[in-house]
Amino acid sequence: MSKKTYQQSTEEIMLQVGSQFNGLSEKEVSKRLEENGLNQLKEKPKKSSFQLFIETFKDAMVIILLIVAVIQLLMGAHVESIVIFAVLLLNSFVSVIQTKKAEGSLDALKSLSAPDANVFREGKEKVVLAKELVVGDVVLLEAGDYIPADGRLLEVGSLKVDEGMLTGESVPVEKNLASINKTVPIGDQNNMVFSGTIVTYGRGRFIVTATGNDTEIGQVADLLEGTVEQKTPLQRGLDSFSKKLSLAILALSLVILGVQIFRILVHGGSGDMTADLLNAFMFAVAVAVAAIPEALQSIVTIVLSIGTKNMAKKQAIIRQLPAVETLGATSVVCTDKTGTLTQNKMTVMAYYLPNDKEEEVTDPNKWTSDFKQLMTISLLANDAAITETGEKIGDPTEIAFLDYSEKLTQPYREIRELYPRLQELPFDSDRKLMSTLHYMSEEHLLLTKGGPDIVLERSNRILVDGKVELLTEDMRMKIQEQNEAFSNRALRVLAFAYRPLENRSLVLEDEQELIFVGLMAMIDPPREEVKQAVSDARDAGIKTVMITGDHKTTAVAIAKEIGISTEGDLAFTGVELDALSEEELKENLERISVYARVSPENKIRIVRAWQEKGHVSAMTGDGVNDAPALKQADIGIAMGTGTDVAKDASAMILTDDNFASIISAVKVGRNVFDNIKKAIAYLFAGNLGAIIAILFALLMGWDNPFTALQLLFINLVNDSLPAIALGMEKAEPTIMKRAPRNPNEGIFSGNTLTSVTYRGLLIGLAVIIAQYLGMAQSPELGVAMAFSTLIWSRTLQTLPARSNSQTALKAGLFSNKMVMIAIVVCSSLYGVTLIPGIRQIFSIPTNFSLNEIIISVALAISATVLMEVTKLGIKAVKRINQKTQVNPINE
Repeated sequence: MSKKTYQQSTEEIMLQVGSQFNGLSEKEVSKRLEENGLNQLKEKPKKSSFQLFIETFKDAMVIILLIVAVIQLLMGAHVESIVIFAVLLLNSFVSVIQTKKAEGSLDALKSLSAPDANVFREGKEKVVLAKELVVGDVVLLEAGDYIPADGRLLEVGSLKVDEGMLTGESVPVEKNLASINKTVPIGDQNNMVFSGTIVTYGRGRFIVTATGNDTEIGQVADLLEGTVEQKTPLQRGLDSFSKKLSLAILALSLVILGVQIFRILVHGGSGDMTADLLNAFMFAVAVAVAAIPEALQSIVTIVLSIGTKNMAKKQAIIRQLPAVETLGATSVVCTDKTGTLTQNKMTVMAYYLPNDKEEEVTDPNKWTSDFKQLMTISLLANDAAITETGEKIGDPTEIAFLDYSEKLTQPYREIRELYPRLQELPFDSDRKLMSTLHYMSEEHLLLTKGGPDIVLERSNRILVDGKVELLTEDMRMKIQEQNEAFSNRALRVLAFAYRPLENRSLVLEDEQELIFVGLMAMIDPPREEVKQAVSDARDAGIKTVMITGDHKTTAVAIAKEIGISTEGDLAFTGVELDALSEEELKENLERISVYARVSPENKIRIVRAWQEKGHVSAMTGDGVNDAPALKQADIGIAMGTGTDVAKDASAMILTDDNFASIISAVKVGRNVFDNIKKAIAYLFAGNLGAIIAILFALLMGWDNPFTALQLLFINLVNDSLPAIALGMEKAEPTIMKRAPRNPNEGIFSGNTLTSVTYRGLLIGLAVIIAQYLGMAQSPELGVAMAFSTLIWSRTLQTLPARSNSQTALKAGLFSNKMVMIAIVVCSSLYGVTLIPGIRQIFSIPTNFSLNEIIISVALAISATVLMEVTKLGIKAVKRINQKTQVNPINE
């Protein structure tokens, strides 16, 4: 197996890329540019807006409506056909706009590319456009530079690079030149630099080993291009239902047409064959118009929009509307650690001084001399700063010492002003130390901080109770034990020491014979509210999984503290995950609560594994490395402080980067889905009532009880407001105590289908009675009464549609004021159809009077009351059954 770039020596790489320390010639650069292209990300061609527009007409229900509209047009019903075409076009335009908004992840990736690069070519330093870099170029780096390509380091000078956008780590990585013999993730490839990352400290020189799509960020781009966005459970449910409903409507319409034609042929009809066939077609078309809820797509969009506003109040900004509903079905949340579960702020958690009890004293005047020395070194051997505006500049670890001092009411500036820095030995990743020189207590002191093992090794004395003593082996053992104890708690530990100096010119050899002072331990602590949020997620049947670029020990410690990892749970690194077969991963998946040091490919694999098990997965992230998994997940959740790439690949953005906000948003998502089901049930119960009335009229040989225009008016205008109002119902009290719904369950799962069928039968029965009573005077009056009763029944049905388990009175008649407003508005809309001049358009004869209106309203109220009374009866039966089970009768 060939060595990877970070495993090779610099000589091997030079030979492989055909370059040298002084760089390439301009001739060679031109040749390579011509062969391999520019150093920029390439993308596949996207679908045009026209292609997306055409694809919206592939839906089965849309096809049925198109057929209906064409038939209407051929039959001369121009108004009806124009209305249907207008609705379909509106829905298509909305769909195309939504799709176009979701594009842009790769554009954001491109924006991360550095504009220029300092290179060595033919032994001379020059500035070139970063896109003109080629493999083999030698690039110079300084603090603040964006790294323009992937490469192997040739030179480092205290080089630190922020690779958080690729690895998720909040702390800059210290770079070195050492070869690595084993396989390690990106975060541990310390002899490499990667395109798009930023130099935060020091300087360096590297040879380019990959450009464009061959870089690590390029591979992320390829993953983004190859990742297919998942349809939401609601979209899958509606698509499936749409196909089934369309086939059923088509079959029913053909059967009706066949029956009608059979009657004409057998019984002769009215004698006018053309008129009879036209009437037969109109019956079939009326069934199609009555069955299809034309406004369904718009109503679902509006209800989802209402959900987005509610989520915005919970710090969750929705980029793609269906994500609102998807959250409600989420059963697994794969979350990043840094900034989401933790505060993204290194914090001093503990310290160690020989013979000193750890006790935070907020009065600096009461500090022991040893603690004062520890704090002084931590503030002076420190390059971080806090500006007047509160902005914190520098390494997160060093900032933690400043924050700790301010917390203990000792302004760090006072110490720095009292003891100004005279000289320094900057931090170096090889020696892992930083030292500064100050004039203190009438002598020059070298103050040193660094890795505990290094500082301890270079110390021969120790400060105890203000006195300097020899550092014994017993003391060394105690310090090492304390260091291990801190490390076992996943704390990052630094040691502090000092020594007097006679000379004022610092050299590296001065960092010997140090006086050991103590240790300080830090961690990025969990957010206070996260532990409760994880517990709430568990109560709601949602599994929380931590996926982080941090080290395994740290990740597991945080996971245990906040309740993500419990007894018996497993933790894997990215390398360990790669070693698992698909079967092994599937077998262990539900026991793995922590993944550490993961790659973008690892993240996608984890998300897919949960999806293959039938779970709806949410994935959080903020870096470029998270983008492919954010796109692959059922719902990608980006952090507000994250990269534009992550935001563009996600469906939702958390403005406060807080895991607790995800759980709050899940509650809103569940409520939105409940309300969408109520709206859909409301629409289909009304449509079913109309179909029942049409079929009954067909069987009895009556006139068609409705015109197509009447049905379109009810479906598009009258029913829309009540359906939207149902989308504003408040959440059930137990909404977060139930398990996530099965993403494969149908729209009419549970008792929804029973409720729709029952309400539809009652509405159909009321309409049939109304048509029968009207026909006693004339067929035209029968049609008018059928239309009037249908519109009133469907309007008043809004009240029982608010809940399947409780009546509108029990739920609070005015708890959802929009329902009452919708009923009032719909009543007014019905009045519009009775205005002279308009009533003729809706086929309402002049002899349709107040008496007929009262009969229609009475029939509608009767149907509504029966719907509510039935709920009470079902509830009473359930109570009796429960009592019988609790107190069985002894025979």
